[in-house]
Amino acid sequence: MPDGPLSLPARLSLLVWDADPSRQAPVVRAGALAELARRGLLIDDDGIAAPRDLDSRTGDPVLDGLLELVSESCPHRWRVWVTLRARYTLDAVREQLVAQGVLRAEKHRVLGVFPSVEHVLADEGRVRALGRQARQLLGGPTPPEDVPEQTATALVLARASGLLPGPEGSSPDRRAEALAHRAATTPALDAVLRELRAGLADTAPLPTLARGR
Repeated sequence: MPDGPLSLPARLSLLVWDADPSRQAPVVRAGALAELARRGLLIDDDGIAAPRDLDSRTGDPVLDGLLELVSESCPHRWRVWVTLRARYTLDAVREQLVAQGVLRAEKHRVLGVFPSVEHVLADEGRVRALGRQARQLLGGPTPPEDVPEQTATALVLARASGLLPGPEGSSPDRRAEALAHRAATTPALDAVLRELRAGLADTAPLPTLARGR
């Protein structure tokens, strides 16, 4: 994916930008959980997401906000955290992307009374590039071991949500499994990613059945 200061949850937000926010939020949350696990700040305790150190911080407000939320809440499994108050993380990522100039926050009033903020793309080129490279990596010849770890993680989580289709004529699910092995650099991280993917699969829409004539 294009170089730049985008975090894993921010990349995922842009990869699934066209989806409804209620569908975006779990994907973005999964990305933040995966990044905290990769950094060793959240550890897997028999399927439970547990803070390694209550005083640890990353310097990233999105990740630190989630770390604080997990630390102050009752213990939950990884797949529960995929959706539990996930909009909290999505909103934090959007604020971060506004500060980076990728999004623009437009204020307006609902029914002419209630204040609201709508986020729109300010850097459409970056979003198109992310989508184009995602499709190429899911369907192209690039060896999985040559895909950066963070990029592989983003693709695997986006695929698990059902919001990132693969190129026509490809085998995206088989490719996603190969990328999952690339993303899971340790057995502990592999266990976490499996939990996150299962949580995202629970949020994916059911296949539409063809209607009979």
